This record gives sequence, structure tokens and C-alpha cells, in this order.
Amino acid sequence: MSDPAQKKRNARVRRHRRVRKKVQGTADRPRLAVFRSNKHISAQVIDDQTGRTLASASSLEADLRSSGGNVEGAKKVGELVAARAKEAGVSRVVFDRGGFHYHGRVASLADAARTSGLEF
Repeated sequence: MSDPAQKKRNARVRRHRRVRKKVQGTADRPRLAVFRSNKHISAQVIDDQTGRTLASASSLEADLRSSGGNVEGAKKVGELVAARAKEAGVSRVVFDRGGFHYHGRVASLADAARTSGLEF
């Protein structure tokens, strides 16, 4: 029998592959990719055509470390990644939830990025 944690990870990877078939970042509309671990959350704005990360933010950064990876921390990460994307000249993105369900921390990050000016 397989490990329940491994089954859960495999299900997320399958969902992510399904999402990535349709979602691709371009120079004019990069991909906002979200990764959620048990303790932290991170986001990157990626141009898939050149393979470059244009902006990123994580709850592991020194100024966000106190808030951790909870919903409030995810909100701060969303605001920060939106501000950094604006600095890089990006205003429109496609959202890649990374196979995670759009709920809780992932939804909080996305909503904060939207209210901070990213369009998706």
C-alpha cells in the first residue's frame, strides 16, 4: 500500500499538470505561479517563453517571516509580489495555482495580488 502523504502529493502533481497544459506565461502576460508548503507560501511571476522569473515573493523573506505562511502571511506575499511585478513592468498575468485548491492561503494570495493592481 502507498503512503497517504505520497498519494496526496501525486494528486496535486496531476492537477498541476492538467492546469499547465492550458496555462503558459508570455512576455506580455506572464504566469503568476504559487507554491504552498506546510509552513510557508511563495509566488513567482514567470515568462515561460524565455524561462525567466520577473518577480517573486515568499513568506520566508526576512520582513515577512513573522507572519509565516498563514492566510495573513499569504495576503502580504500577494501584495509584495504584485508590487514587485509592477516595478518590473507587469500589470497582467495568468494565474497558476500549482495544483493546489483555490481556497484559503492560495485564494488569499490571489485576492491580495488583484487588489494591489495585478489583473487576472
